[in-house]
Amino acid sequence: MTYRNILSYTVYSGSLEQCVDSVVSRITNNVSPCWLACINPHSYVAALDESEFSDALHGADWLIPDGSGIVLASYLLGGNIRQRITGSDIFYALNSKANELGRLSVFFLGSTPDRLEEIRVRMERDYPQVRFAGSYSPPFKQDYTEKELETMIAAINRVSPDILWVGMTAPKQEKWIYQNLHRLDVRFAAAIGAVFDFYTGRVKRSHPIFQRLGLEWLPRLLQEPRRLWRRMFVSAPIFLWNVLRAAARQRFLGDGR
Repeated sequence: MTYRNILSYTVYSGSLEQCVDSVVSRITNNVSPCWLACINPHSYVAALDESEFSDALHGADWLIPDGSGIVLASYLLGGNIRQRITGSDIFYALNSKANELGRLSVFFLGSTPDRLEEIRVRMERDYPQVRFAGSYSPPFKQDYTEKELETMIAAINRVSPDILWVGMTAPKQEKWIYQNLHRLDVRFAAAIGAVFDFYTGRVKRSHPIFQRLGLEWLPRLLQEPRRLWRRMFVSAPIFLWNVLRAAARQRFLGDGR
């Protein structure tokens, strides 16, 4: 069993390799479109007050444990998730697998035109057997008009990519995929947020030592305190409190919800 319940969310509990293999199987067997999202303490707390975001996270085919807080929650709730799987992990591993197969195509939605061009150049260098089908930089705004949505969807469907990478920040990207997947001629979509910036080098990921210790957030907090302080000092305590309450219910009442 490769899924575990974490505070009502069905979170993927298998390895990175198993996750990528299952994604590739869905892509190559030409079944209905599927998609992947990440969950961490901040997204959990954000979804408490936004039902559309919560619906999107519940609707993902793979909801991966992108955060050491999710691993801790699994441990406290008696689950078997022992390793984070980040959006970056999925991005690199799936592109590498696609490069081995040599017949899959990708499309990038999000970011700015210049960064998308940087991604195209680097993808052609790093994954020469993956076809860069195209990219689209949507307007930088919270909500899109129907005309803007139609333009975005048409750009994607024009080339029918196997893999759609979406980097529009949470929760916009998750809601966008959840609400529009049925209109897209793609096999797989993934909401991967800051990975676009990581891949181009515009934003540096924390040193692997911090990643292994579950402290990847610390250097990023020091680099971007105004943007990330709420995640650590508001969302993290709320998430931990909810986990501890759920663990107490499990222990004393036999209630695993």
